[in-house]
Amino acid sequence: MPLIACGINHKTAPLAVREQIALSPECMPETLRELLEHGAANEAIILSTCNRTEIYTHTFTLPRLTDWLAAHPKIGKVANSAHWYWHQDQRAVEHMMRVASGLDSMVLGESQILGQMKQAFLLAQKTGTVGSELQRLLQKVFSVTKQVRTQTDIGAHPVSIAYAAVNLAKRIFSDLSKSEILLIGAGQTIELSALHLADHGVKRLIFANRSTTKATHLAHQFGGQSIAMADIPLHLQKANIVISATSSTLPILGKGMVESALKVGKRRALLMLDMAVPRDIEPEVAKLEDVYLYNIDHLQEIVQENFKSRLDAAQQAQAMIDIHARYYMRQLEAQDANQIICAYREKLENWRDAALAKALDSLKQGEDPETTLAKIAHTLTNKILHTPSVQLRQAALDNQMDLLLAAKKLLGL
Repeated sequence: MPLIACGINHKTAPLAVREQIALSPECMPETLRELLEHGAANEAIILSTCNRTEIYTHTFTLPRLTDWLAAHPKIGKVANSAHWYWHQDQRAVEHMMRVASGLDSMVLGESQILGQMKQAFLLAQKTGTVGSELQRLLQKVFSVTKQVRTQTDIGAHPVSIAYAAVNLAKRIFSDLSKSEILLIGAGQTIELSALHLADHGVKRLIFANRSTTKATHLAHQFGGQSIAMADIPLHLQKANIVISATSSTLPILGKGMVESALKVGKRRALLMLDMAVPRDIEPEVAKLEDVYLYNIDHLQEIVQENFKSRLDAAQQAQAMIDIHARYYMRQLEAQDANQIICAYREKLENWRDAALAKALDSLKQGEDPETTLAKIAHTLTNKILHTPSVQLRQAALDNQMDLLLAAKKLLGL
């Protein structure tokens, strides 16, 4: 069964190489159509993200596919390199299931890739490059992915510092949407934290940074508010959660500042997440009543524990994928066998009908019935045996013992 999954990803190629062949959504329809128009594939889907560019095809002409890849102005740069990988038939099915389930992702178990694969599938459908084979395969891939994500803990535990911080906050404040959160810094960690908080419905996000331009940009991006660093004590009085990740060499929040803010803002629980190295929050702050202070080491411990949990879940997920991929291929093989049987039956029935028509014509012309029946039997026997006899003799000349043994079993001899 000529199912192919080929491409590059973050494991086989550095970012500089992945950037070279990344395909934009605008050029994707044209690329898909070229694949089919050049006879390189019967059906095709292309998945292109920051971490991978992969082509999923059903093709009977593998040499044409390799030629097309080599000639492509972008893909041809790496199609014949060590960065490029090929998976065929069952391995292709397994690979696609692993990708969709997050087992092949840079962050083990991440769910974003499933949405990206679905978008690639819908785009190929809209372009007209998805037929019955890939339609059936992708539906199976999505079905297995759903089972993996619901029946294992592959995506249940956070494995990034920002995600771990937000999940820790959710454990302490069951409804984050009602919390006011002060985020200090404007780097990737703060941006990711804000993204996760927004996913939990948080509306009151306060951004503080030495560069007010960066703070304003983040505030605009997430519908929050930007403030100057000097205004932190004022907003600390109302905040439920503080997340800090700056590059400051000295602490930004001291015990005195936090203690004063708590007194003015009345007694309440305050969660402080210090994700900076060196630390942004003085360790002595943890001694204050109603303050829960976690630094990056605490969060790393959570991430490591969760990553171990995901590894265990990944083993379960892989076992599920192995079973489903084998079963899918068996179904395809059974379908291929049925197609062969149907085609061979149709061929024999055509011969039979032609011989019968000729025999009836002979009988109408007065030919002896026994002679007519003998001719039918002789003609059909010769037609049925001719091609197998030629192939078996050639197999014997070529010393193809496996084919001869298979023929003996097939013919019941």
